[in-house]
Amino acid sequence: MHDNEEQAPAGFTRRNVLRASASAAAALGAAGLPIVATGAPAFATGGGHGHGGGLRAEPLIPSRNRGIILYSVRDRIGATPDTTGVPYGFERVLARLAEIGYQEVEFAGYTQNTAILGRQITPKEIRKILDDNGLIANGTHTQISPDTFEREMDIAQELGMKHIGTGGDPTNSAYKADWDAAADVWNELGRRAKARGLRLYTHNHDTAYDFLLDAGPLDAAGKPTRSSGVRRLEYFFDKADPRYVFFEMDIYWAYVARFKHQTYIDRRGNQQTDLFDPILTVAPRTTRFPLFHAKDGDRNLAVPDGYDMVPLGDGDINFQQFFQTIGEPNLHHANWEHDDASGGSAIPAQSLNFAASSYTNMSDLTIYRR
Repeated sequence: MHDNEEQAPAGFTRRNVLRASASAAAALGAAGLPIVATGAPAFATGGGHGHGGGLRAEPLIPSRNRGIILYSVRDRIGATPDTTGVPYGFERVLARLAEIGYQEVEFAGYTQNTAILGRQITPKEIRKILDDNGLIANGTHTQISPDTFEREMDIAQELGMKHIGTGGDPTNSAYKADWDAAADVWNELGRRAKARGLRLYTHNHDTAYDFLLDAGPLDAAGKPTRSSGVRRLEYFFDKADPRYVFFEMDIYWAYVARFKHQTYIDRRGNQQTDLFDPILTVAPRTTRFPLFHAKDGDRNLAVPDGYDMVPLGDGDINFQQFFQTIGEPNLHHANWEHDDASGGSAIPAQSLNFAASSYTNMSDLTIYRR
């Protein structure tokens, strides 16, 4: 358990709380604990007379903002036509996701198996499938490069996106000079994106929240070997123009960063400890985070990342606390992701089954207000 999270009563784990009834969740709320309910809330309107004591229940993540990055089901989008009865290709998979309840999708490529149409599908054809199923494209993970940016924006706009981004860092470097150079490029590309009605965003893995090497003795190449304690992406926040550059926090990788990147060597050669807090990173600049990856992890101290990736609701990450604290629920789009959801030939439906259970648990996150 993270030290910024509240301790649940004895006998409760977060995943048990996630599966609690609405009445049990209300009791937890009355005790000042995070509230998560599944199933229909016990009360939906205010008033006294035993009907919730003036409380009303609202979804923590509005239905219109519940999405999925298609990377999670890439095995079925890219699948060869088969007789398993499991959807394959964009047309069938997107229809299934809409049936589950998702209203938004984030792209991670625009191709499917050519055996489906006898050729590759086009962005125009994908847009029609989106429209036919009432789905909205809220973003994409694509290559962000000055040489190809106009073409990528063309595709994004053809698919109806308001955000365009990448699945990696602006630079993988540990040094300020490289982040400064990246900021110059991203500020210009972000300006071009805004001129076309788009927001440019970058996506983190855990290394983005490791510490810069920006202090102390220099190595043989003239590079700093120690740190001031500033984290890489947090340095980039201040270098990137808030009018033009935005962020998508992968919540799972942020909590992995909290587990992995706790210490640094300061300019005097002393080890310092600093715990990364994903919530406190987002909250002061919450409007710069229009998108999130709602990816869950089961705490496991025996593995290098500190977590095993699991469907949303099966792990230990407190999404209730996260989304309730950062605020702005109408601004934030939550895209479910599981990097390794495929069940292969043995369980071809696994990724879509994970998508279904994760949607249920995402939609059941409930906030109670007076």
